[in-house]
Amino acid sequence: MQKAKYKISVIVPVYNKKDYLEQCIDSILSQRYGNLELLLVDDGSVDGSGEICDKYAAKDERVRVFHQQNGGPTAAVMTGMREAAGDYYTFIDSDDYVSKDMLEKMAGCLTGREGEVVCCNHVLEKQKETVPVIQPLTPGVYEGAKLEEEIKDKLLGRENRIIPMSRCMKLCEKSVFEGNEKYYDTTLRMGDDFNLIYPALLKSSRIVIMEEALFYHYRYVEDSIVHAYDPDNAKSIAGWYQAVGQIVRDQNVPDGEAKLNREYCYMMMYVMKNELRNPDKNYIQKIQGIFMEPEVRGRIMNTPLSVTSRANALLYLGMQYPNKTLLHILRMIVKRYDASGKKGNRKTGI
Repeated sequence: MQKAKYKISVIVPVYNKKDYLEQCIDSILSQRYGNLELLLVDDGSVDGSGEICDKYAAKDERVRVFHQQNGGPTAAVMTGMREAAGDYYTFIDSDDYVSKDMLEKMAGCLTGREGEVVCCNHVLEKQKETVPVIQPLTPGVYEGAKLEEEIKDKLLGRENRIIPMSRCMKLCEKSVFEGNEKYYDTTLRMGDDFNLIYPALLKSSRIVIMEEALFYHYRYVEDSIVHAYDPDNAKSIAGWYQAVGQIVRDQNVPDGEAKLNREYCYMMMYVMKNELRNPDKNYIQKIQGIFMEPEVRGRIMNTPLSVTSRANALLYLGMQYPNKTLLHILRMIVKRYDASGKKGNRKTGI
């Protein structure tokens, strides 16, 4: 199969992003790579985003639109994959946009081999600055023993991810997703991308890490779900733990349980950070209720963890010893950090 013949399905879950949607769609339809289809999955938008999708479908035959009741981003992505006709899938969020040579350059790394994944990097688009974000893996082609040892064995249970577990910034041969539907949980508000991408990477036969390749523009939106307080954050991680545990068992991940518990503890640092942003006065009681629950506390206290980040070390201390004084200090630190405008980018991390 010649490279020009690879059909790429671009899947965009859409929910109430009217202000950014046209820039997103325009950036996809203006790609230099012509053999693509664009699947816009309107997940119950009420702000006119669905009408914008229909407008583009009416004037460009490459665009297909699917309207459904709101079920969350994972449900929208599942619809897109179910309807996709391409050989390769890529995912773009509806408030982001991409460089016009993204698909051309990423497709240039393809061989047509079943199970291959190409990874690019991204630019964090803030209001007053743009920040390039390069993933830590050395650029190159990973396959065979190199793929197993340098990527698959290190995907789970590390403080710093070697590959972002975002569904974005990747071009994936479709077979890596086949049979993984049982791991997807549409109720999760945190960790849902992990359940999609982790089993896909475990099934991969070839991974390409591109050099530079700052093609994807992630828009830093202050009111985005990843930046706001989520009262159900801890419940999401509990569901995530069950789903990823099933992946680990099904795929016979070496040292899987220990890796899973380490990953869980790192995820719980985000739960702690989230709860420190709780606007209610009873935030201390809620944090103690979460982290003193016997099963949670057992995992945290019995899992050896390497923590090098100073911020993570403080959060980890709060997880281990959630007393009133320490939590009060941590809350002040988080508030000061947020006021400086330096909130982290969870979208491409956890």
